[in-house]
Amino acid sequence: MLKTLEDLFELARLRKINPVSESYTNKLLSNKSLSKEKVLEEINELVEAVEKNTNKIHEAADVFYHLVMYLEANQIKIEDVMEELNNRKK
Repeated sequence: MLKTLEDLFELARLRKINPVSESYTNKLLSNKSLSKEKVLEEINELVEAVEKNTNKIHEAADVFYHLVMYLEANQIKIEDVMEELNNRKK
């Protein structure tokens, strides 16, 4: 399960190093405004899907994908986020 998320971060990091022409992932990584816009859009779509009980899994996957790209586009390391979460344990 976590391997899939790790693979997504690896993809983002690889695409930053070796961009692929016409790649949606690269568009998100190189355009912070687009990346931000998509995260907000996908979160709203997830909330709506939960409220209507439709497409919840699909929309949740979209949120994860776009959030990963947003974090990477803004040099926010998942390792730092995980460390912060770990430090919050009580």
